[in-house]
Amino acid sequence: MNREETQGMAFQLIGYAGDAFSHFFQAVSEAKAGNYEKAQQCIAEGRKSMVEAHNTQNDLLAGEAGGEDMVYSIVMVHAQDHLTMALLYERLAQEFVDVYRELNELKRGCKGG
Repeated sequence: MNREETQGMAFQLIGYAGDAFSHFFQAVSEAKAGNYEKAQQCIAEGRKSMVEAHNTQNDLLAGEAGGEDMVYSIVMVHAQDHLTMALLYERLAQEFVDVYRELNELKRGCKGG
């Protein structure tokens, strides 16, 4: 795989991971506002982008495992960083959605009691 192909795939990774991160970030905002259904929709959309990112990464891994010479660059390192951060934030976003839901239920319970 030449430099252009590798960098093209790196930019795909950056795009998919960035899109996923944005959806996860929006999910937390929606949950904070009490829009839990919308928050879950955002997480689902983010997960679709993560599938695309993982597919791109798997193509890179398969190429290297198959003996292709891979051109490493700071762009690829940056792409892997984006993917890692999106994966981490996916997990955190779901936790925040759950915590905001529980917190708001507790607040309603206190006001009603």
